[in-house]
Formats: sequence, C-alpha cells, structure tokens
Amino acid sequence: MSDGPRLEPFQYAMLRVVPRVERGEALNVGLVLFARPLDFLGVRIELDEELLARMAPSCEVEPLRRRLAGIERIVAGDATAGPIARLSQSERFHWLVAPASTILQPSPQHTGLTSDAEATLDRLFEALIRR
Repeated sequence: MSDGPRLEPFQYAMLRVVPRVERGEALNVGLVLFARPLDFLGVRIELDEELLARMAPSCEVEPLRRRLAGIERIVAGDATAGPIARLSQSERFHWLVAPASTILQPSPQHTGLTSDAEATLDRLFEALIRR
C-alpha cells in the first residue's frame, strides 16, 4: 500500500541579473529546475524592468531580454537555440547553472524532493522570484 505520491529529487537555481558586480546587488529574474527521475527541465522568467532601471539606469535591457529568451529556448530544447539546446536535459541544466561572471548569473544550486516538478517550479518561482 502506498503512502501517497513518490517523492523524487530535484535541483534548482535562481537566475540573477547583476548589473554592477562591484556593488554586489542582484535582481532575481528566473528559476530553472531539473528533476531527472521525472524527466523534467523547466524555467520561469520574469524581468522587472522598472526595478532594474532603478537599480542600474545604464543597464541595457534589450540584450538581457534576448539572453533570457535564449535560456527559455535552451531549456525547451529548441534546436534553433544552438548546440547547447541539443544536449541532454542534465547537460543543459548544468550548463545554465554553471558559475558565470557576466551580468546574468546563477545562484548556488539547491535541492529538494517533489512528486510534481511543474508545480514545484511554479511554487518556488512565486516564493523566490515574483514580486
């Protein structure tokens, strides 16, 4: 007899805009979640352009929008997004959450257990990203 849905491990990282590294300020703009046992890789992105403009008035938004759209295409496995998008889910996740020194940086990775990766992605996005 089962005690409910089986919980499976997942990993996630937030995506952050760091317009001026020397200031150490970051704006959380997305969350990418990977659950190998559930065959799931997903992302939610929301760029608060008004807040970014207040944080960093000289930050160019259009290149950032393009980069975030590219991340969505990579997660979806859209082959037109380049060779990274054609990798396995695991390889795409680890490529996206690898430390970077650019304006768009991943947080450290976190882990958890879930039976519904999509619902977990939505819940974490609401709790950690959406304002």
